[in-house]
Amino acid sequence: MDILGIALQGLQQADGRFDQAAQNMTQTTLSTGESQSPTDSLSLSDAAVSLMTAANQYDTQVAVAHTAGEMQQATLSLLA
Repeated sequence: MDILGIALQGLQQADGRFDQAAQNMTQTTLSTGESQSPTDSLSLSDAAVSLMTAANQYDTQVAVAHTAGEMQQATLSLLA
């Protein structure tokens, strides 16, 4: 598998993690209403951490794709 394929797979995983965290956060918020128990707060905290992790994973994969593009450009310039 090439580097861009690996980056794309990582982006898809980050997207799935983001969707799952957002869904968990929405469900927790809807079920708690006005009052929040410590368990509800913990669920929201877990969802927030998952969102941040997905964002970091996304940023990393974009950097990998960017670096792969630069490497391909450098290789092409050597061949020209």
